[in-house]
Amino acid sequence: MGVRHYRHLVLVLGDQLDEASAAFDGFDADQDGVAMMEVAAESTHVWSSKIRIALFLSAMRHFRDRLREKDDWPVEYVELDDRANTQALDSEVERLVRRHHAQKLIAVETGDWRVEQQLQAAAKRAGVELELREDRHFFSSREDFRVHAKGRKQLRLEYFYRELRKRHGVLIDDEGKPEGGEWNYDADNRESFGKDGPPADMKAPMSFAPDAVTQEVIALVERRFGDHPGNLSHFDWPVTTEQARRALTDFIKHRLPQFGRYQDAMWTEEPWLFHSRISAAMNLKLLPPREVVDAAVEAYRRGDAPLAATEGFVRQILGWREYVRGLYWLEMPDYVERSALRAKEALPEFYWTGRCEMRCLRDALGQTLERGYAHHIQRLMVTGLYGLLLGIDPRKLHEWYLAVYVDAVEWVELPNTMGMSQFADGGRMASKPYVATGKYIQRMSNYCAGCAFDPAEAVGEKACPFTTLYWDFLERHETLLRGNRRMQFQVRNLDRLSDERRRAIRERAAVIRKAGGAVPAPDKQEELPW
Repeated sequence: MGVRHYRHLVLVLGDQLDEASAAFDGFDADQDGVAMMEVAAESTHVWSSKIRIALFLSAMRHFRDRLREKDDWPVEYVELDDRANTQALDSEVERLVRRHHAQKLIAVETGDWRVEQQLQAAAKRAGVELELREDRHFFSSREDFRVHAKGRKQLRLEYFYRELRKRHGVLIDDEGKPEGGEWNYDADNRESFGKDGPPADMKAPMSFAPDAVTQEVIALVERRFGDHPGNLSHFDWPVTTEQARRALTDFIKHRLPQFGRYQDAMWTEEPWLFHSRISAAMNLKLLPPREVVDAAVEAYRRGDAPLAATEGFVRQILGWREYVRGLYWLEMPDYVERSALRAKEALPEFYWTGRCEMRCLRDALGQTLERGYAHHIQRLMVTGLYGLLLGIDPRKLHEWYLAVYVDAVEWVELPNTMGMSQFADGGRMASKPYVATGKYIQRMSNYCAGCAFDPAEAVGEKACPFTTLYWDFLERHETLLRGNRRMQFQVRNLDRLSDERRRAIRERAAVIRKAGGAVPAPDKQEELPW
C-alpha cells in the first residue's frame, strides 16, 4: 500500500488534545488525516523537566490511540525515535505535508507565538494554505480580549472577569447580580494554617499509576533527556480525559470546600494541600474549563462547598486563565523582551538544584524539581518574589518557569512571570510590584521555623535575604515606586530608615548578590539534604 494522499492534514499539537477541537470540524476519514509529532526541539528550546516532557508525550500517545479508535481515523504519528524525524516542529510539518501531498493544513490557534510562526512558515515553504481555527476550549476568544482592551491604559483582571461572569451566567443570580452580592471573596480566602498545620483529615489528590504507554514514555525520556532536571520515579499525573475527570471529581469532593480558605497557605513537604492539580490537564486540553467551572458551581448549589471557595476557584479558571491568555496574544511578540525594572542578574544555580540555605526556597524548589509542581503562592511569593527582589533577568526566570512546571504553556506562563511576578511590563498587567519581606512567608507558612535566617532582620549574618532585598528593592526603585499609588505605604516605611540603616542594607544586599543569591547561613540549625 502506497503513501496516502490527504485533502486536509489536521495538525494536533501536544497542548491541543481536545476531541471537540474545531480542527476536527468537517473531518472526513476517507479524505483527511491527522498529524501528530514528537520533536526534540520542543523539549530543548528551554531545558524542559523530564516530568513535563513525559506528561506531554504520554498524553499525546494516549490521545493518538483514542483518535485511532474513532472509525479508524488515519493518524500520522511521528515518534521521537523515528528515523525520519527531523526533530523540529516546522520541518516535520513541512515533511508530512509534502509526503502526503496534503492540499491544506488545518490547526487550531496555538498556545505559543513562536510555534504559530513556525506553522505559518512551514505551510508557506510547503506551498499550502494554513487554516488556523479559533480555539473553542476557552470561554473567550483572542478578539474578545482585544475588544475589551481597546482604549484602556491598564488591563485589570477584575473588569474582564465580571464581563465573563455576566456573559456566561456563572454565579449570577436571577437579577443579574453576583451570587451573594459580591464579585469576589478574597478577604475570606487568605488564611494560613497556624502553628498546628494543615487539618489532619486533609486528603491527598488522586494519583494515577503509569500504564504501559506511560512506562514506555518514561523509559524514552530517561534515555533521551536523562541530563534534564526532574524525577520520574513517582510520575502519577492524569494523562487522559477520563483520568482528568476523575481528578476533577476528587478535587470537588475532597478539597474544594477548604480550597478558598487555604489557597494562599504553604507548608513544608506538603506540595498539594487543597489545590486541584488539574491545571496541566486543562492546559493540554484534556479537560474543558466549562466542565471544571460547572462542577464547582454545582457543588456550591448542592451545599457541598461554600461560596467563597467556589468563587475563588472559578476566578482562577473563568477569570485569571482567560485574562492572561488575552493579554499574551495582545502583547506578543515583544512582551517577552520587556524589562521595566532593568533587572539583569543571572538566574541562581540553585533554581536548578534546590540547594540553598533558605528553607522556603529549598522546599518550593525541591518539590518543583521533584514533582514538576508548586502552587500559585509558592510561584509568586517564594520563587518569583526572590527573583524580583534579587533582580534576576526576567526572561531567564520566564525560561525557567516554562521549563520546570508540568502545566507551563507559554500563553499562561509568560504573562504570569513577566507581568504578575516580575513587573517586567511596568504595570500593564499588575497594578504594583508584589513585594514583601520574609515576614509574609512566615505568616503564610512554617518555612521560617528552623531556618537559619530571621525574617524580622534586614542586616547582619542572620538577616533573611528576602527582608534585606525587599528594602534594597524599594530603595533601588524608589523614584518609580513613589509614583505608584498602591506603593505609598511601603515607600513611607522606607522614608523612616536612617542613612546608616540604608547603607547597611545596601552592603548586605551586595553580599547576597556577590554570592549569586545563595548567601551562606551563619549556622545550620537543621541538617541539609545534600
